[in-house]
Amino acid sequence: MKVIIGTKIGMTQIIGEDGVVTPVTILQAGPATVTQVKTVESDGYNAVQLGYGQGKNLSKSVSGHVKKAGEKVSPKVLKEFRVEELPEEIKSGDTLTVESFELGDKVTVTGTSKGKGFAGTVKRWNFNESRNTHGFKGNIRRVGSIGSMYPQKVFKGKRMPGRMGHDQVTVKNLVVAYIDKDNNLLGVKGAVPGPNKGIVTVEGKE
Repeated sequence: MKVIIGTKIGMTQIIGEDGVVTPVTILQAGPATVTQVKTVESDGYNAVQLGYGQGKNLSKSVSGHVKKAGEKVSPKVLKEFRVEELPEEIKSGDTLTVESFELGDKVTVTGTSKGKGFAGTVKRWNFNESRNTHGFKGNIRRVGSIGSMYPQKVFKGKRMPGRMGHDQVTVKNLVVAYIDKDNNLLGVKGAVPGPNKGIVTVEGKE
């Protein structure tokens, strides 16, 4: 089963035997513990829930839920992965590592993008600035008119200033270029959304 939860470490380069330099993002991938297995018979769909990291101050409901996977399991992150068919003999308490991945696998990585805070339209939507010429008051980054003559309202979805970033972003078809099974490291070719130390999920095609 090619799914794992990990932490983004950062980007680097690897040099192949042919001398080609490849930019890769290194992920601390797993180990992840199976905390629940859902089936069509009991839940209406097939899925595997994974726990990753070491959490603190878990609520009683979460603690009771993950206790079935083992007494010492205290995950920081819980994620559910839907699958068409469950792997054979998978059960609560099993551990998933990078050993299920192979070089050349295409994976889908999901993470939370960097938060940029409150941003204006020039930064957020790439709007042009107003002309800064004689007679202009100097506020060249303001939004300008946002209404209309009819029906005298601002339509939903109007591009306005607001919170920028900190959204869930998914990047597909990244290629696994590096695997370190001893240290649970996974290197994927290209960039991965989110800052360093951010939590990401990796899903491979079977």
